[in-house]
Amino acid sequence: MIARYDNIGLNYASLRLPDPRLAAMITAALGPGDRVLNVGAGTGSYEPLDRQVTAVEPSSTMIAQRQPSAPPVVQAAAESLPFDDNSFDVSMAILTVHHWRDIAAGLREMRRVTRGRIVLLTFDPAARPWLTDYLPELAQLDEAQMPRMVDYERWLGAVRIEPVAIPHDCSDGFLYAYWRRPQAYLDPRIRSGSSSFHAIGDPGPGLQKLADDLDTGEWARRYAALLTLDAYEAGYRLVVAG
Repeated sequence: MIARYDNIGLNYASLRLPDPRLAAMITAALGPGDRVLNVGAGTGSYEPLDRQVTAVEPSSTMIAQRQPSAPPVVQAAAESLPFDDNSFDVSMAILTVHHWRDIAAGLREMRRVTRGRIVLLTFDPAARPWLTDYLPELAQLDEAQMPRMVDYERWLGAVRIEPVAIPHDCSDGFLYAYWRRPQAYLDPRIRSGSSSFHAIGDPGPGLQKLADDLDTGEWARRYAALLTLDAYEAGYRLVVAG
């Protein structure tokens, strides 16, 4: 099975370390239920350690980076889950739906196999974190690949949507996690942990502008308010259905 992350997921195990504060929020949102399905599971971030988890992941590269002690993984796509109806108490999908070929079909499949809650960590494409000032193509990409918040209710039924503030020292290196560490975006290895940088082509001009503004102190002047924050509401959302 060929999947997008077979090419771009090589550094995920080292760059995308689950942040315990986000983990606590996700675990609390899951609520009760022992049998958990993790769709688009990647290397296994945020899988509860005290429950019976089944992971689904299409990419062999990502599967190979899972720890030997990780829960069992099934190589499959969200749009065609190989499970009977109501097989799981709860299910989760963390920063993954924008990679699915058919988001509506994948979420309908999650609803089919899940008796209780479905928990998604995703991103609101209407948000404009400061990095998009330098790389507007990221905002264009977000709009192109991220569902609107109103779409989730159409696909899953009634949902609760909560903003997720990202800690300034977040250990999970997703796209906007380095909001108070702007110099990190100048590191190619750091950028390799975000699929968006693989998707937008050459970010060179925008990154050069960022480097110049960091050197001159313009970035610190323009975004001085961010430097006083411990957490930043960059646009990430927790969507809870059921």
